[in-house]
Amino acid sequence: MSGSPFEWRAGGCHCGGVRFEVALPDRVEAQACNCSICAKTGFVHIIVPESRFRIVKGADRLAEYTFNSRVAKHLFCAECGVKSFYRPRSNPDGWSVNARCLDTVEGLEIAIEAFDGQNWEANAAGLAHLSKEPA
Repeated sequence: MSGSPFEWRAGGCHCGGVRFEVALPDRVEAQACNCSICAKTGFVHIIVPESRFRIVKGADRLAEYTFNSRVAKHLFCAECGVKSFYRPRSNPDGWSVNARCLDTVEGLEIAIEAFDGQNWEANAAGLAHLSKEPA
């Protein structure tokens, strides 16, 4: 992305079998969600549009888990069990990357906000803008 305000950053699962890259600006908004799955896994969401995410290794190693509405596609490494990214229910045309799975956060300012996922229906509309390309 030459001349772009975004920098491609690498990340992956614990065993290294699944690797991804995500294009991020120097400052990102992230959400720490209290829903049942995020609270148990410690997932910190950085939501990006499709164009700013790519799986570079291990797509064949991904297992999928869905629950409740079955809209979100929770993807995790079948070897180590780490969920580095997934298709979120709030932004099914984008990706949610786990900030904790980035190789480094050096030079990246992450503003983490609490998100009340226990009351998802009442709060999810506020997340829809995160996977849209800037105008």
